[in-house]
Amino acid sequence: MPLSANPILLVLAGPAGSGKSTLCERLVQAGRGFSRVVTTTTRAPRPGEINGVHYHFLTPTQFDEKLAKGEFLEWAWVHGDRRYGTLAASVLAPLGRGESLVANVDVQGVASIREAGARYPLLARSLATVFINVGPAQLKERIRERGDDEAELARRMATAEKEMQESAKFEFHIDSGSRDADFAALLGIIDQARARLATRTD
Repeated sequence: MPLSANPILLVLAGPAGSGKSTLCERLVQAGRGFSRVVTTTTRAPRPGEINGVHYHFLTPTQFDEKLAKGEFLEWAWVHGDRRYGTLAASVLAPLGRGESLVANVDVQGVASIREAGARYPLLARSLATVFINVGPAQLKERIRERGDDEAELARRMATAEKEMQESAKFEFHIDSGSRDADFAALLGIIDQARARLATRTD
């Protein structure tokens, strides 16, 4: 993995179905010098998901144990009964080695990561946040394509409304269109983030 004196922690957020995961995976595979932060969740794996690759899948008890030890950089309840989090070591250690990272985190988690920047200067320096905007009709269609039932669709749409209210707090935005257009927009954002870091003296 290429190293940099100015590594970037690129954090993507947006409603379920906005394409965050796809953009993360495509960026990693594109050979642009990014590796993916594998976040942690208490939800069950979906078909085809692999522990340690897509997420670290923990039981609620295992999650509690790591939380009690202060191992999370951020964590939050999502959809009422599930927890998601980012282990501090999975972010700070790679950044310290000069590795750029990309993460898919919900809006609550991004807020916690911003707050953690007060404790970790490297985190604050490296962080670039991106929100993916998706219209309601397009979002419903994408969620249905994932195979979620109507109850899950309603829950995710309600969550999406709340998430959209936080979009102004993000540095960069992508108005979602085609997958190729979204990826091109993401590459442009990375160029802007690298240029910003190159001019910083802290």
